[in-house]
Amino acid sequence: MKKAIIGKKIGMTQIFDQNGKVVPVTVVEASSNVVVQKKTVETDGYEAIQVGFGEVREKLLNKPKKGHLAKAGVSLRRTLKEFRLDDISAYNVGDEIKVDIFEAGDKVDVSGISKGKGFQGVIKRWNASRGPMAHGSKFHRAPGSMGAASDPSRTFKNKKMPGHMGAVNTTVLNLEVVRVMADKNIILIKGGIPGPNKSTVVIRNSVKA
Repeated sequence: MKKAIIGKKIGMTQIFDQNGKVVPVTVVEASSNVVVQKKTVETDGYEAIQVGFGEVREKLLNKPKKGHLAKAGVSLRRTLKEFRLDDISAYNVGDEIKVDIFEAGDKVDVSGISKGKGFQGVIKRWNASRGPMAHGSKFHRAPGSMGAASDPSRTFKNKKMPGHMGAVNTTVLNLEVVRVMADKNIILIKGGIPGPNKSTVVIRNSVKA
């Protein structure tokens, strides 16, 4: 069964499992997930639910978004995400989605905006090899050949070149839920997930599990 929730990345820590082994985990807080809209085949051509997450001040939202939330009778939300689930009949507008839809041992995919790295060269951005670092060499960290002058007389599309790195939507697949703390709306996920601390992430059940 498909399931999903929006959360805020708190940071990383470590816990001990039953055998006393250290397990690195990422702490995700997933409180205040509220169903804002139900989309049906009759009205929209497909079935999905729209979920709102995160409290926000009124002046930070525009009028269309305020009206959309007011129509649903939901308090102001910073983030809206749409999830296509197998069955949306169990959800109604205004219902709260809690972390207990997941349990320890579940495999999940986590999506978020990766950390921005700014403008980077080909070595850091694309893992290119550097040239000799001796004094006689004139080639150290440059991109290398752009293409022959006579033929093709141009640089091909998709050549790996220096440029802006990071700050893109990234998904890490097949992570394991180590612990669910329902009373605190917290999920502990084994390993690292995309994005800096306090960033918004989406947790879905794994497509490859």
